[in-house]
Amino acid sequence: MQNHEWSHRVYAIDLSPTAQLRPLEPWQAEEFLAHIDRARPNVDPYIPWCTFSPDLESARKTLQKYANFQAADTGRIAGIWLEGTLVGGVMLFGMDAASGHAEAGCWLEEAGQGHGLITAAMRVLLDWAFDTRGLHRIVWECWDRNERSQATAQRLGFTHEGTLREEFLYRGERRNTMVFSLLTTERKKD
Repeated sequence: MQNHEWSHRVYAIDLSPTAQLRPLEPWQAEEFLAHIDRARPNVDPYIPWCTFSPDLESARKTLQKYANFQAADTGRIAGIWLEGTLVGGVMLFGMDAASGHAEAGCWLEEAGQGHGLITAAMRVLLDWAFDTRGLHRIVWECWDRNERSQATAQRLGFTHEGTLREEFLYRGERRNTMVFSLLTTERKKD
């Protein structure tokens, strides 16, 4: 049995009968790059996530950065596979277990939309952050025109704390950043 097959069996969490949440690691850079190339039209208008990985070397570096975050206990990344194809993911970054906070993020290509995958995957990640790592507060930031991201944050029980006006410069445009947060005492448990 190949090592990656073993890790998929041990670490895969079913999100639905056809979708799984799995670790996303540097050895998966080719698959990640193919996914990022498909995701660009859906993701790039809102965040520069895909621009960080335009080729195989940069895709590997992106995944290695998150592997380093995990090793340092400052972040985590996991991919979402739908019918065996990587279609998106969720992540924590800027994690500080001592002070009990982190920022959450997500992305999804078009093929993954409409299945509730981000919400399901984020619930798994939030459970890990709050229950396993003992975090107290998770922040969610998004562009004020990203209605899908706002809806997901609200569906997960995040509270809108405010909007940072013209805080983020992207593609020559100053954008407003909406800030949401979720405290461990406020989260919705299924």
